[in-house]
Amino acid sequence: MTTAPLFKRIALVGFGLIGGSIARGARAQGLVGEIVTTARSEKTRARVAELGIVDRVVETNIEAVKDADLVILCIPVGACGLVAAEIAGHLKPGAIISDVGSVKGAVVKDMAPHLPDGVHFVPAHPVAGTEHSGPDSGFAELFINRWCILTPPEGTDPAATDRLRTFWAALGAKVEIMTPDHHDLVLAITSHLPHLIAYTIVGTADELAQVTESEVIKFSAGGFRDFTRIAASDPTMWRDVFLANKDAVLEMLGTFNEDLSKLTRAIRRGDGEALFDHFTRTRAIRRGIVETGQDSAAPDFGRPHANLKK
Repeated sequence: MTTAPLFKRIALVGFGLIGGSIARGARAQGLVGEIVTTARSEKTRARVAELGIVDRVVETNIEAVKDADLVILCIPVGACGLVAAEIAGHLKPGAIISDVGSVKGAVVKDMAPHLPDGVHFVPAHPVAGTEHSGPDSGFAELFINRWCILTPPEGTDPAATDRLRTFWAALGAKVEIMTPDHHDLVLAITSHLPHLIAYTIVGTADELAQVTESEVIKFSAGGFRDFTRIAASDPTMWRDVFLANKDAVLEMLGTFNEDLSKLTRAIRRGDGEALFDHFTRTRAIRRGIVETGQDSAAPDFGRPHANLKK
C-alpha cells in the first residue's frame, strides 16, 4: 500500500546547501508529490535543472509558490521580509510558509506583517550544515540526528506546527519548539558567537607579520583547522545573522569577554589551578555533546560523515 505524500507540492525559494538537502531528503522519503524551486541566479537555476533533483525550476518566486502546500524560504535572513511581501498575495489559502534561518525574532518581525490570514507561518531552523554552498552541496542525510527548531508565533494553528514537525522528523531531524526570542539567545552562544570567534581568529592569523600565510596553512593543527572550516561559511548569510541577532550576540559576546579576561589574568599570574579547573569544566561539556549524538569522538580524519558526497 502506497502512503500518500505529506505535501502535494512544496516550493523552495533558494537552492543552496539547505534547500538542496531538503529536496533530496524529501524525494528520498516520499514526502512530497511535486517539488518546485527557484533561485535568484540564472546560473543556479540552470544547474538545479541539470541535477534533476526537483520537478520544476521556475524563474520567479511568485511562480514557485503558486498552489504550493508548503513554502520554505531557503535564503539569507535579511531577504526574508522582502520575499514575504513579494509572494504574500500569491500564497495558497491554508499553505504553510516557513524558512531555515538561524535567527528567528527578526524573521518573524520581517515576515509576519506581510502574510495573509489563512496562511500558517511556522518559522524553522535546521541546526545542520557544512561550509559548502550552492546547488551541488546538498545531501539527503544532512538532517539525520540533527535538531530542527520550530518557532511558531503566538496564535499559530497547532495542526500546522505538527505537520511541519512531521516533515522535519521524516527528514531525520529531532524537532524542538521554542519561542523566537529564546531560540535567538540559545543560538547566539551555540552557533553565532563561535562563528564570530572563528572569523576573528582566522583573520588574526592572516594579519600576523611574524607568521607567513604558507606557515599558517602548513602547520595548522586540529583546532585552527576546525576554525577555518567554520570561517569558510557563506559570508552573506553570516553578515545577515549578526545584524539580525545583534542584541543576543552582543550579550553573549560581553559574557565571553569577561571570561576571556579571567583566563588572561590566570595566565599572566601563572595560576595553573584556575586554568585546570576551567578546562576540566569545559571538557565535560564536550563529553555531553558526544553522548547526545551531536558529534563523534572519532578523529577528524576518517569520520564517516566527512566522506559523504556533498
